[in-house]
Amino acid sequence: MSLRTGQGKAKAASMRRIKNRQQEPRPVRSDSQRQASFVNMDFNPPRNANLPPRAPRWRLPLLVLAVALAAALFFLDSRTTVPDSEARSAPAEIKAPPPPEIQREIVDGEIRPGDSITTLLGDHLSPQEIHTLAGKSGDIFPLSKICVGQPFKLCLADGTFERFEYDINRDDQLVIRRDGEEIDIARVPIVYTVETAIIRGSITSSLFEAVTEVGENAELALALADIFAWDIDFIRDIRQGDGFQTLVEKRYRDGVPAGYGKILAAEFINQGTSYQAFFFQDGDHPPSYYDAEGNSLRKAFLRAPLPFSRISSGFTMRRFHPISKTWRAHPAIDYAAPTGTPIKAVGDGTIVKKGYTKNNGNFIKIRHNATYETLYLHMSKFARGIAQGKRVLQGQVIGYVGSTGLATGPHLCFRMYKNGAPVNPNRVKTASAAPVSREQLSAYSAAIAPLIEKLAGKTEILARSDLAESSPPPQKQ
Repeated sequence: MSLRTGQGKAKAASMRRIKNRQQEPRPVRSDSQRQASFVNMDFNPPRNANLPPRAPRWRLPLLVLAVALAAALFFLDSRTTVPDSEARSAPAEIKAPPPPEIQREIVDGEIRPGDSITTLLGDHLSPQEIHTLAGKSGDIFPLSKICVGQPFKLCLADGTFERFEYDINRDDQLVIRRDGEEIDIARVPIVYTVETAIIRGSITSSLFEAVTEVGENAELALALADIFAWDIDFIRDIRQGDGFQTLVEKRYRDGVPAGYGKILAAEFINQGTSYQAFFFQDGDHPPSYYDAEGNSLRKAFLRAPLPFSRISSGFTMRRFHPISKTWRAHPAIDYAAPTGTPIKAVGDGTIVKKGYTKNNGNFIKIRHNATYETLYLHMSKFARGIAQGKRVLQGQVIGYVGSTGLATGPHLCFRMYKNGAPVNPNRVKTASAAPVSREQLSAYSAAIAPLIEKLAGKTEILARSDLAESSPPPQKQ
């Protein structure tokens, strides 16, 4: 109680002092007095004056420097800043990640026994696609005709079917490829690089060995034998010292040797006699071989149904039979050869008999015209598609050497009949086919002139390509 009373008295006393101060009259001062008082206060301020402290003198230079730096930064920023309109029209480019690399796989192989288009492509095409494919292939190449031993190539992209290639023969290829949702099929020519080369050799024992001795494939020996088959029996007529030379196309596929193309020209010296052959197409007629004068090498009959073999028994009307142990006529020529050796028809004709007998084994009889017939005995099997009544061409394979029937070993018993009577095939003389036509004779002479020079060694052999005439021959890797 006493504390509150004391505070109240003090507050009342303070209020009275303020009121008395306000009521006291202020002295009137002149202008000079007021000015002197102001100056005095400025230079002699009262000790109790509450004024702010004076700023240090070093702050001013710092302030000026800061302003200068700010101005400089503003100027630089104004020069490097891209206008808004320009920034909006050219946004920063964002690079997309590279697409994933396609994993490609190529499967090379050969057709094996039991293979079909379903076993080859069944893992990559649906049954409906294979069925559609089989329907499309009918007019191009029936898929049921794929042969054992033929090469193929399967191309995959990321494990998905892309392309299938199958070699139909040495010249054509079947190509099956995916085009979007469709499967296309086509028959296209195989692209080769071709080198023209001249090959020469001498006979020591056989044409087959002579060709292989100069580093070439036996395929070339077979081709030469086919060209001169009407004039030379390469079983009976060959002598040591005979020679050959040929201008032939060597084929390459992807840089790897792939056999031979056309034999453009060839010469064979047999027992001192020169036989020449030049490849030429006479107008619309099929290409064939002619001699230097334009005469056709082709005759009605080949000299032998086998290109290379050994005569085990000749034509005779009295021979001791090795099985029956009796003397009997043998109006035929026996050619000893390995089982499976191809047998060719010696001339165009029609198969009048095909079958099997106890003595003859598997046999075929061909009627060539109203005069001549030929008979082929002891075959191991018949060629595909051979049937009685079927027309065959000269040089066509009709069967294979065997030892069926009455035979001591694999061989072909070949017989020829003229007007129903047996004749010695080696003594049959037949006329040649038609020569080069008069209309084409000048073109033929001009075409073979450089070939004759090349065979004579007077010109260099130039390489060429199926794609470009000036392409150099490929190098084997």
